[in-house]
Amino acid sequence: MKTSIPPRYNPPRALPLSLRFKRMLPRSLFGRTLLIFVVPTFIMLAAATYVFFDRHWYTVTQRMTHALSGDIAFIVDLLEKSGNTNSTQAVLSLASSKMDLTVGFAPGKALPPQEPIHGPIAVMLKHALNDSLSYSYVLDMTYAPETISIQVGVPEGVYTILSPERRIYTPTTQVFILWMTGSSVLMTSIALLFMRNQIRPIRRLADAAEAIGKGREVPWFKIEGSSEVRQAGAALMVMRDRLKRQITQRTAMLAGVSHDLRTPLTRMRLQIELMEQNAAADELTSDVTEMEEMLNAYLAFARGDEAEAAVPVNLGELLGEIAASARRQNPNITVNAPDDITIILRRNAMKRCLTNLLGNALRYGNAAEISAIHDAEVVTITVDDNGSGINEARREDMFRPFTRMEESRNPATGGVGLGLTIARDIARFHGGDVVLEDSPMGGLRARVWVPV
Repeated sequence: MKTSIPPRYNPPRALPLSLRFKRMLPRSLFGRTLLIFVVPTFIMLAAATYVFFDRHWYTVTQRMTHALSGDIAFIVDLLEKSGNTNSTQAVLSLASSKMDLTVGFAPGKALPPQEPIHGPIAVMLKHALNDSLSYSYVLDMTYAPETISIQVGVPEGVYTILSPERRIYTPTTQVFILWMTGSSVLMTSIALLFMRNQIRPIRRLADAAEAIGKGREVPWFKIEGSSEVRQAGAALMVMRDRLKRQITQRTAMLAGVSHDLRTPLTRMRLQIELMEQNAAADELTSDVTEMEEMLNAYLAFARGDEAEAAVPVNLGELLGEIAASARRQNPNITVNAPDDITIILRRNAMKRCLTNLLGNALRYGNAAEISAIHDAEVVTITVDDNGSGINEARREDMFRPFTRMEESRNPATGGVGLGLTIARDIARFHGGDVVLEDSPMGGLRARVWVPV
């Protein structure tokens, strides 16, 4: 009987500490700049707080508790040594007027049990009383609002000494906390306003660069911010003008090349028409037609559609129009796209891109499906076929100009090898791309994605 061996469990590997720390950092420039301001501020605040409480507050509070305990011990000793009522009253009057202490005496009374003492100030006062008093005592920090009670047991009874809390509390604690908190909030607010003003031109620059990358028209915008941001903004707009000038010059050159090449082809076609119609004339006519088709393909690849303006396009209508045109040659085309997808496109350019992809699908398969999916950031269009597909190792090579699946150079069997190149060029001009994948129909899938 064979027993199955359970698969070995491989626990997930923990990420390195440096990588986990990097993932915790904010990704935006605003967040990182804010972190640069906030972290040193909090470190400085923590260091100042530590120094304050470790040095100033502890030292001052310790001295004040020892001063209070010394006064209490002094008053108790004087009362114990006073021999008459007049001297006792003089000591009580001195304690009230000079030491801000109220003293009462309960003859024959015993000390109550000591309640648990909590808090750093109570502990410090207890240690000070232990050092100063030679009698037993009971400390009550909650005797009355803002009042401390110290009951001292003597052989004759119990002295109750009331002291205001201000004798052991320093007001600099509240002042320090309010000052540090207020200054930190004020500095952080000023830093936020400053950073927003500095980040705004960078965001505007990023939006302009993204729009230029998508091939949209970007007018000159107000260049502001730091000198580095101004320099980058000016360089971006100069680059935009250079690109437009280069495109214009290339278009003009290609228009001249098109005119120069079409003129001799037109003369050749006229000469063929005047010739006697026979097999040789038909072959020449076929060659001239082939040359015109190749010329049109080359010019379409080189010219592109840069001059076309980007406009809102209903993607469902565009896909339906492309499919309707292709159904004249093959009716086995399915369109699966919502009717409410409207995005900014160069309509004719995107139509050429999808027409090329659908034409390739129908060339190597007998059925095709074109679909569209819209999410928050991109629109994805897929063109599937049931053909033989393309080896994964060769898929990226198919986007190189003049590369064909069919090795011969016969345009009738595989075009001139520019369809996928033109499609990717158009998609990338829109800020997206075209990739080839396996199709659920069994053939090849061409996936086009365009940012919204």
